[in-house]
Amino acid sequence: MDSLSGFMVFIRVAEARSFVAAGQSLGISASAVGKRVARLEEKLGVRLFHRSTRSITLTAEGTLFLERSRRILAEIEATEQALSQASGTPRGRLRVSLPQVTGLVMPALAEFMARYPEIELDLDFSDRMVDIVGEGFDVVMRGGQPLDSRLNAKFLGHFQHRLVASPEYLRERGTPQHPRELGGHSCLHYRFPNSGKLETWPLRREHPEQDYAIPISMVCNHVETRICFALNHRGITCLPDFSVRRELAAGSLVSVLDHFMERRGSFYLLWPSGRQMPPKLRVFIDFMLERVLPAHDFSRTSS
Repeated sequence: MDSLSGFMVFIRVAEARSFVAAGQSLGISASAVGKRVARLEEKLGVRLFHRSTRSITLTAEGTLFLERSRRILAEIEATEQALSQASGTPRGRLRVSLPQVTGLVMPALAEFMARYPEIELDLDFSDRMVDIVGEGFDVVMRGGQPLDSRLNAKFLGHFQHRLVASPEYLRERGTPQHPRELGGHSCLHYRFPNSGKLETWPLRREHPEQDYAIPISMVCNHVETRICFALNHRGITCLPDFSVRRELAAGSLVSVLDHFMERRGSFYLLWPSGRQMPPKLRVFIDFMLERVLPAHDFSRTSS
C-alpha cells in the first residue's frame, strides 16, 4: 500500500509539475509530497525529477516510470471496477470538484454518503477551471456551456441571477428603480479566480453602447461572504437565486431591479470521455440529477 501511495503521489507531481499543487490536490503538505518522492527515488535507486527553484521536470527514468505507473494504476482501477460490478455495490474513491456554492450541493452530498457508505468522497470546492483529466478528477460540477471535447456532459439545470440587499440597507439608502441609480449605492462584487476579472452584473441595456457605472465597495471570490455582507446591511450584491432562496423567503434579503435582469446561468456535470463508466460515478451522476434539481426547482431541459 505504501508503494501504491508513492505511485499516486509521483503521478500527481509529474502531471502538476509542482509539489505544492500536487499536495493541494492530494490534501497533504508540499513537504510530505517531497518526502514521499524522495523515499520512492531512494527505493528505486534513480532520480525521477530534475529540480530547480523555478521548475520540476521529469528525468528520462522518470518519464519511463510515469508511463509504467499509469499502467499499474489503470490496471488496479479496472480490477476495482470489475469487482465492484461483480458485487453490484458501488465502492472506491470518487474525486469530485464542485463550485463554491455549498448550499446547493451539501444536503445532497450528505445524503449520498448515507446511501453509499462504501464510496469515499474526495471533495474539492473551487471556482477555478480545473483540468479534469490532468488533475485526476472523476467528475466536476461547473457553470456554463462545456467546451472541452474530451469530456462527457450532463445538464443539471438553469438558475437566475438576483440583485439583493437587506431591507434595512434599502430603507437607509433607497431602493433603486433603474440601474443608473446603482451609482449611489455600495455594491459587493465577485472576482473570477482564473482571470481576476469582476463578474458583470447581467443588467439589460437600452442600447449596446450603454454601460452602467456600478461602484465597487467590496470584492471577493466567495458566495457566502457576499451573503453575509448583504445581511449585515453593507450593500447590494449579485447572486444566483438558489444561494439566497431562504433569505428571500424569510425577508432578510429582498431583490431589486428584477425586470432589468436578463441573464440566467446553467450547471453541468462533466467527466472524462472514452472510459467505461464505473458504478461509483454512475450512481453519483444519477443521484445528483435526482436530488439537486428538484430540491432547487431548476427548470429542466434535455441534455
